[in-house]
Amino acid sequence: MSKQGKVLVAMSGGIDSTVTALMLHQQGYEVIGITMKTWDYSASGGSKKETGCCNLDSFNDARQAAVEHGFPHYILDIRDEFGSFVVDNFVDEYLAGRTPNPCVLCNTHIKWRALLKRADALGCDFIATGHYGQVHQHSNGRYFIRKGVDETKDQSYVLWGLEQDLLRRTLLPLGTYRKTEIRQMAHDFGYPELAKKHESYEICFVPDNDYRGFLKRKVDGLEDRVAGGYFVDKAGKILGQHKGYPFYTIGQRKGLDIALGKPAYVTAIDPDTNTVVLGDEADLERPEMFVSKINWLKYSGIEGETEALTKIRYKDRGSLATLTPLDDQAVSVRFFEAAKGIAPGQSAVFYEGDDVIGGGIIQRS
Repeated sequence: MSKQGKVLVAMSGGIDSTVTALMLHQQGYEVIGITMKTWDYSASGGSKKETGCCNLDSFNDARQAAVEHGFPHYILDIRDEFGSFVVDNFVDEYLAGRTPNPCVLCNTHIKWRALLKRADALGCDFIATGHYGQVHQHSNGRYFIRKGVDETKDQSYVLWGLEQDLLRRTLLPLGTYRKTEIRQMAHDFGYPELAKKHESYEICFVPDNDYRGFLKRKVDGLEDRVAGGYFVDKAGKILGQHKGYPFYTIGQRKGLDIALGKPAYVTAIDPDTNTVVLGDEADLERPEMFVSKINWLKYSGIEGETEALTKIRYKDRGSLATLTPLDDQAVSVRFFEAAKGIAPGQSAVFYEGDDVIGGGIIQRS
């Protein structure tokens, strides 16, 4: 057994996870690589070939790196768990008029749990991924996520759902590096092509980025079911017909196919009446929102009103807000300045400086 311990590393075949595995191997950990097959892209009926983490080339790239550096590598098939949980939730949320964030759900409920289960079976002390974030332990004993030092790559927003038993076993070695440094490491490890490998920012099971097409293929008769709904203004005046409420998201401006003589934005969606509300950009602003299903990280909870920087989407810079607890897993969030484009179903993540206090799912604004 290595003095550093035994670590199971999630290897997608991309630069970040490969450098993670090789870095830990170099540091003296006993590394085992594992590649998780989450989705058969052919099953979604898209127009492009498999991309990202679920294609055969990526599996082979991960295995080759492991073989060349003398540590074992396995493939873990979690398609059933992934499909029944992440994909079904994705569809259900759009049908409920909400905008889901499947990457958060996958990290929280599928990937980390599957990793930990296999780590235990293999006698591993730790699990590791190539996410740009840091795991720290507070003086109160709780583990929490801190932002990665590379603000342009920071992924703390999608890790808020990790519970304490997962965090205490998690290593995130890339969190203290910048992407440019990781590319240089790939070169230094002898993988110059990997350093230039294209990064995918698409949802892994919707690689053509056409979530509307995915919904149509996944739900029989969906187009007919939701056809004939109306665009309305905030006063309820009918502006025209739309293609069906699940095919629109809060804040959407392009692809509305309606001419109003001025820019129009989706400001609300009502699945019960198949109605999509359009308004001006200013109509997207909301002073308050309600967040539930909260996972507290740095602290076990908050008592009374608490100020926090609040992010409502991945690339959001964050806005100062006052959190007021409603119960153990729900808060009301009142922004110092109205926030724009709050979308039910998305994640809200609360920060104290660079530290994640906790996060949850936006219910309404």
